[in-house]
Amino acid sequence: MSDYFPPPPPEQPQPEHPAPVGASPPSPWAAPAAPPGKQRTGLIVTLAVGGGLVVAGAMVALVYALMDSVSDSIALPPERSDAPYSEPYDEEPYAEEPSYEEPVEPDAAGPPAEKDVTVTKCTRDSLIGWPHADLRIVNRSGSPAAYIVSITFVDADGTVVSDGVATTEEVAPGASVEVRAQGSGEVAAGTECRIAEVDRHAL
Repeated sequence: MSDYFPPPPPEQPQPEHPAPVGASPPSPWAAPAAPPGKQRTGLIVTLAVGGGLVVAGAMVALVYALMDSVSDSIALPPERSDAPYSEPYDEEPYAEEPSYEEPVEPDAAGPPAEKDVTVTKCTRDSLIGWPHADLRIVNRSGSPAAYIVSITFVDADGTVVSDGVATTEEVAPGASVEVRAQGSGEVAAGTECRIAEVDRHAL
């Protein structure tokens, strides 16, 4: 029998987890197992990193929710009421404000202005054939007044063939004046003069 022994086999990597119960003991040439403290340190680091990620995610979600609520409160209009639609109430009738314009006082104790004017003469010029009307105006109102009298000249058929206007200055109450309303254009003989309108302005 020889004293020669074969060299030991090369070291083989061994699993870090402990061998199950009843298994053969590890080879004396195997690498030593990692100490338990190192495994615990890795587990703690893993848990710390995972917890930090969870906390960071929760903070991001909270910030997003706050920003979303603020934007909704700014952008969205106020919520509509869920109450059923009702007809608008009847408003009170509008009361018109009193007018502050000075009222036009009626002529004091006098007949209508047309009664103040009388046609004393209606004729046509013998040379050019233009008509004119001589008027007498009596102020029958209770205050001084000025007059504007419109005259129309009509032919035998009642057609207006010309017109004229006569005006006065101030006429005292009860006083009278004579004025002429001159027509324009040649008219036929027999043309009549008619009072169209009388404006009496109290002064």
